[in-house]
Amino acid sequence: MKALFIVTGRGLGGDAAIALNTIKALEKRGVDCEVALDKSAPGILFEKNGYSWYKISIPQAGGHAATKLSAAKGALKLIGATFKARSAIKKSGADFVVGVLGGGAIVGSLGAKFARKPAFSLISTPLDSKVCPKFNQCYIFPELDKFRLETLPENMEKSFYPISDTAGNGDANIAFSKLKEFPNFDENKKTILFSSGSSIFKGMIDAINLVSRCTDEYNLVLVGIPLEDEYLDDIDNEKIIYTGYIDWMNHLFKFVDLAVLTDDGVSLQEALTCEKPIVTVTRVKWGRYQNMAGIYKGAIIESEIDDVCRSIDESFKNYDSLKERALFYGQESSQAADYLVDRMLKKLE
Repeated sequence: MKALFIVTGRGLGGDAAIALNTIKALEKRGVDCEVALDKSAPGILFEKNGYSWYKISIPQAGGHAATKLSAAKGALKLIGATFKARSAIKKSGADFVVGVLGGGAIVGSLGAKFARKPAFSLISTPLDSKVCPKFNQCYIFPELDKFRLETLPENMEKSFYPISDTAGNGDANIAFSKLKEFPNFDENKKTILFSSGSSIFKGMIDAINLVSRCTDEYNLVLVGIPLEDEYLDDIDNEKIIYTGYIDWMNHLFKFVDLAVLTDDGVSLQEALTCEKPIVTVTRVKWGRYQNMAGIYKGAIIESEIDDVCRSIDESFKNYDSLKERALFYGQESSQAADYLVDRMLKKLE
């Protein structure tokens, strides 16, 4: 059996990680998997893991930040994108299709319909949640407000984000040795990780700068690639350990004492799997608010950017209870990929 994954985004961030983790879980069950990305995607995560990909067109409407105008522009590109997806599906010889988030989910649904193949959609935005259930079975992730409903519409089921088998198996000593290469790392201090995913948003830089001015009590580690090159000028390299884009996040999650993240995405569950309390800085990504503290109850403290110092203090005061809840949700998260693909394969029977 073979599956084709049609994945939105650049092939290096959370969308790609969700696809890759689902692929790995399917491969353990003997399913061959191939990938299709937008022709402009660098696909770094897939390349690092030995996957090539079909280059198609995957319009994006802006995800949670979509407007009527951006949705309309995306819709205009959808016809051509659908037939390119159909062609890739047929060329791959896939038995079923998995569309991953936003434009990838929508193009996957439509392309599979025209190719007459069964499909599944992994969805988390308002637009894909409206379109994809009309065509095939969908699995909704915690970012989508429907995740909080007790009874879901037809063709929808809930799922935590699928995470890697290795997410909870990091080695703190590896992260420690890498951090020691930075001259401003102090092994006698606690360490706080700041991350907004593979891309660094301006709000996360503002948050870490606030903490650096409030206290010198912690090692402050910033991970990712700035969305805009000029953001680099705002990083104080004397007070902040800036690592850039790294492939040892599982080791870093194991080492740090606290993770300060945006309130979205797979990174939350990766941190929880490593039993780390989390502060989520809200409204960093296009002003959106996801209320992840309402999903992972007791493991996350929410914070506006301006309140981040107070929220970090609160986290360390309540560290033991936060860590206990992180352990609970970490165990749930570690099983999510297997749970998701088992439900997919059962639907195909």
